[in-house]
Formats: sequence, structure tokens, C-alpha cells
Amino acid sequence: MSNFKSFEELACWKEARNLRLFVKTQIINKIPNSEKFALIDQIKRSSRSVGNNISEGYGRFHYQENIQFCRIARGSLFETLDHGIIAFDEGYISEENLNELRTIHNKTLLILNGYIKYLMSQKEK
Repeated sequence: MSNFKSFEELACWKEARNLRLFVKTQIINKIPNSEKFALIDQIKRSSRSVGNNISEGYGRFHYQENIQFCRIARGSLFETLDHGIIAFDEGYISEENLNELRTIHNKTLLILNGYIKYLMSQKEK
């Protein structure tokens, strides 16, 4: 199906991993424990979901299924950004943290959209 031996070689998965690690180290630790079962849980789950869906799609071996999982990953990517905006609005993180999250989000989105476009072109062959 592809020239990659593992989903771990995909640039979009690598960037999704960077997003997840940034959320873990730079955002979650700034949100108060009173949000443990609300915002913390939500942003943790959505940031993990980006890479999870990219890897699950990769394992499907059918282009259309892979594309669908990448689209779900893209939705989770936007959800993660929205949770970051909420964290900023609630005063939990700084504008600098939010801007860093936006930068990682935008880079991940760009790479993920490129991968989706690549998969669509392969499907049409």
C-alpha cells in the first residue's frame, strides 16, 4: 500500500506525537485539578486521538478507510485546539502557550492534509 514500513514513519503521525507531548507537558500541568474530569480529560483524549486515528487508518490497508480515519484525526486536531482556547479563556494557560499550540496545530494540519491528498491520489490509481 505505501512505502512506509510503519505508521511511526509518517510525518503526520510524528507531528501528532509532538502535539500530544506538548499538551501533556505545557498545558495539562497548568490546568487545575478541579478540571481533572472535565477539561483535562477532554484535551488529553482529543490530543491522543489525533495520532491514534492516523495509526489506526494506516493499519486498515484500504485507502478509503485510511482517509476516513485521517479525517477523524483532523477533527480531533481541531477539538484539541478548541480545548486549548478554553484553557486560555479560563485563565489556565498563557497566550504564549496558546500560540505555541496553534503553531503545532497548523503544522500538523498542513502535513495531515498533505497525507490525505496523497492517499486520495493513490486510491484513484
